[in-house]
Order: sequence, then structure tokens, then C-alpha cells
Amino acid sequence: MTLTTPHTVPAPALRDHRIPADGLYEGPRELRRVPEGWTDRPYELFELVPRGRVIGAEIHGVDLSRPLGPALRAELDRALLEWKVLFFREQHLTSLQQRAFAGHWGELETNPLLATGDDPEVARLDRSAVPTFENVWHADVTFRERPALGAVLQLREVPPVGGDTMWADMAAAYDNLPEEVKERIDGARAVHDFIPGFSRFYPPERLAPHQDRFPPVEHPVVRRHPVTGRRTIFVNASFTTRIVGFAQEESDRLLRLLFQQAHAPEFQVRYSWRAGDVAFWDNRATQHYAVNDYAPHRRVAERVAIAGDRPH
Repeated sequence: MTLTTPHTVPAPALRDHRIPADGLYEGPRELRRVPEGWTDRPYELFELVPRGRVIGAEIHGVDLSRPLGPALRAELDRALLEWKVLFFREQHLTSLQQRAFAGHWGELETNPLLATGDDPEVARLDRSAVPTFENVWHADVTFRERPALGAVLQLREVPPVGGDTMWADMAAAYDNLPEEVKERIDGARAVHDFIPGFSRFYPPERLAPHQDRFPPVEHPVVRRHPVTGRRTIFVNASFTTRIVGFAQEESDRLLRLLFQQAHAPEFQVRYSWRAGDVAFWDNRATQHYAVNDYAPHRRVAERVAIAGDRPH
């Protein structure tokens, strides 16, 4: 009997091919909503309905116009840590009630660059006036030494169509970075400045008086959440100008990649508003994006911000 060697068919030759480096890549993503070792427990004082795989949930059965007892406050806090942004339908809060709800999470802060509503601690975002901070992924006031812990936003007037807001989970965004990028930015710090973001909407004479109050600050490129311990990307396209100690070209390249991580739909939730709806988000763990697709109609929101701590 004659033995024959199996014939191996060579793989067909392919033309030279590549995609540009530092982009978002197709393929599977790691989608982890909570830290490793975190125990999921049922909620007992309200119904929670997920709106996304890793971020965003509607809360049913809570009236935010009433004071929160300690047990309800604690359970809402756990939901915020686990889902990063919570939605409450048709609450129609007064400014006092909105402030009171936000105050359960700490001292409130104001922003002198934003218009106010009936209450000086409530910022009014009237998109028929100045179109600030739409169509850009950002985290709030990272130009402060102690950026906001979170914010409570209520829609007073909604357009007939459009005007959604999107949030991105920046821990999921970090988890899916290439390992070599994680190593490159480990321990790195970046400069944040209010001028780049606000100069898109305000003239220099409006911004100049605030330069001394808000000098550029440095924060870690990767922030560790003070409660959950998760690593999150903490740079954003509105306020982050450069990575300290990197050549400008390399800093720009890395920042472009990090900014782009928020754009992956798997890390996002999108919310369509009704008048009186309230969103409460963790500014330490997320970025958000207000979609300006409703002109010439009007959209009016009011926001209360909660003071935060120094990022680490």
C-alpha cells in the first residue's frame, strides 16, 4: 500500500490591507455593568427598568417631590452606582423640590457661566437662547479642582420631536481600551480648562473675567471611582487640552482615541424626554451628549449640580 501526504491548500493571497490606528474597532466588547465581585440585589422600595446593557434605568414608584427617607435614599444611591444614570418620568418638580432632591447627595454648586432659573442654584438651559454644550460628549465642569459629583436635570419644555440626551459609561469605555493604551496612560495626568468649551459659544469679553477663578487644573487621565473603585476615562472633548509630559503630537493622538471611546453605542443609553421628566447621573462615571436635532423648536431644561471631590 502506498501512503500519500495530505495536500494542504494554501490560503488565498489577499491584497495589502490595514485600517488607521487609534480608532474604534469592530468585534466583541466587554460589557460589565458593575465591578467584579459586586453582588446584585433586588430593589425593594421601587421598580427599576433597565434602559441599556451597562448604563441607564427608569425608576418607577418614587415621587421626588416628597422627602426621601434614609432607606429610599440609600437604595437610590445604590441604583445610581450600578446604573450611572436614573430616569424618573413626569415628576414636574418645583425648583425647591429639585434642589431638595439633589441635596440628599451633598452640597450644591453653581456655575457663573450659565443662566439661572427662578432659583440662583438652578441653571436654566434654554436652547432657544444660547446653544451651549450640545452635540459634544463631555463631563460637567471638569475644569474645577473638584468636578461635580452629579447632576439632576429636569425638562421644562420639550420639542415635538428630537432633543434626546445620551449618556456613556466611561468605565466600560476604559475596559475596552487596548492593553497597550492602558499601559501608556497609567498614572498620566491631563490639563482641563474651561475656555475651550465655553469659547465655542461665548465671546472673549464674557470669559476673561472668570480666568482667575478657574485656572487650568490637572486630573488623572484614568480616574478611580471613589465608591465602586472602577477605573474610568476622565478626559473629555470640551475641557481637556493636553496630557502632561507628553509631546503635543502624542498627547493629541491619545486624546483623540480616548475621546472617541464614548462613541461606541454599546456603552451608551439614549433617553427621549417628556415635559417634567428628571434624570440624575453620576458625573464621576459618565459623559453625556445633548442632541441638537429639533430646530426651530424650543427646548428648556433646568439643572442642579452636586459638588464633588478631587479625582484620584
